Amino acid sequence: MITSAGVPGRTVTVPRRAVPHVRGRDDGRVRVIVLADTHAPRRWRSCPPAVAEQLRGADLILHAGDVCTAATLDELAGYAPVRAVLGNNDGPDVAAWGAPEMLQLDLGGLSVAMLHDSGPAAGRPARMRRRFPAADLVIFGHSHIPLDHAENGQRIFNPGSPTDRRRQPRGTLGVLHIDHGRLRSAEIIAVTPPPASAG
Repeated sequence: MITSAGVPGRTVTVPRRAVPHVRGRDDGRVRVIVLADTHAPRRWRSCPPAVAEQLRGADLILHAGDVCTAATLDELAGYAPVRAVLGNNDGPDVAAWGAPEMLQLDLGGLSVAMLHDSGPAAGRPARMRRRFPAADLVIFGHSHIPLDHAENGQRIFNPGSPTDRRRQPRGTLGVLHIDHGRLRSAEIIAVTPPPASAG
């Protein structure tokens, strides 16, 4: 079951076709690319080559908000099915595309929740556990700071931003490998060159 909580106090059922059974794969494996904070068109005019390289062969793309234009979601959908949530910089076109404020998905038995802003870093794991008690994995964005942290049976994951790294050394995205409903690995992948060394 796939549900999206776009309206406070109300859960909306999303058709299962929104996350298909994965391009004919019968081995139970799913490769998910996680993006956030792409900030088009200022930071993303078109898909950067290093990002496109990771998108090829994806079974699903999750965008944790601040995509900023629905056209970017359409561009991503050329690679794989896309599910997205609204960020604080997203407008009515992204909402009309189908992005709710929060999203909860069952990926073959792995319970995933996604939202844009998870709040301050202090107390975040406990706060996400209270907010999404049944989720195995919570994905978020907003800070532009990559994070992969597990605590008390729940993993929280921020892919960073591939195009607006701010104070981070490199732009990044996330790659999830799911096998028969179990999260086998979660990686933060750098998609921009390392900073030039001083001197």
